[in-house]
Amino acid sequence: MSLPGEVRPSPIAGRWYPGDPQRLAAVVDGYLADARPPELHGEVVGLISPHAGYQYSGATAAHAFKTVQGQHYDIVAVVSPFHDYPLAPIMTTVYPAYGTPLGKIPVDTQALTALVEALRERKETISGISRDSEHSLEIELPFLQRALDGPFTLLPVMAATHQKQQLRSLGEALAKALTGRKALLVASSDLSHFYDERTANKLDAEMLRQISAFSPAGALNADQQGSGFACGVAAIAAVLWAASALGANSVELLHHSTSADQTHDRSSVVGYGAAAILKAP
Repeated sequence: MSLPGEVRPSPIAGRWYPGDPQRLAAVVDGYLADARPPELHGEVVGLISPHAGYQYSGATAAHAFKTVQGQHYDIVAVVSPFHDYPLAPIMTTVYPAYGTPLGKIPVDTQALTALVEALRERKETISGISRDSEHSLEIELPFLQRALDGPFTLLPVMAATHQKQQLRSLGEALAKALTGRKALLVASSDLSHFYDERTANKLDAEMLRQISAFSPAGALNADQQGSGFACGVAAIAAVLWAASALGANSVELLHHSTSADQTHDRSSVVGYGAAAILKAP
């Protein structure tokens, strides 16, 4: 896959999160310091984290990244939805690195090549895109930059498909590309959108029930049937299938909130959830 000789610039710094490096670091560190996730029993293979502006979902996101704070990973695969008109069912960046105010994160070309090959074996493809404005992948990066110990490379994936077999193939291909690496998976997803808070909590609870049951198919079915809601359910399903193939066997829910916690408008809210995907000892 051809890569241009430049860093993907951030289209959301200064809007979705602070654009000043010192301010951004302080904000993320503050969220991490305040997060109190439950005690986990097992190795963290993956995380599920929301992707709204930090003022709305940062506190919930911090509960996910707190579970890996101080740990080192060679590579992080971040799987997100794609909110613009999709150019392909599965996409990645053509840039050699992502840029945030905290510095650049190199794309792992070795892992990306392995992912391309693993998808091809499953008769699937991944398309490179440039000049995208997708926020849901980038929004996770400053948390990773502040929480993890040392530098890491990035495997960025954006999923526009909701087809179960395609997402299972993506998950299995991700696992194959990451096998043998000290790797972390991150699924970027908010939950329900623009329902009253009572309805939102009901929809969120069902989606979180499927996630906690480690059921990617159940999460997709809940979203399709309208009993649960997650805008990044495709990313969640792919990451659950990938984590399962890498030996994970349980999910621990860490935090849930809605935008009403900040806006105090309970008539139309967005739901946020954080979870850790674990491999039991």
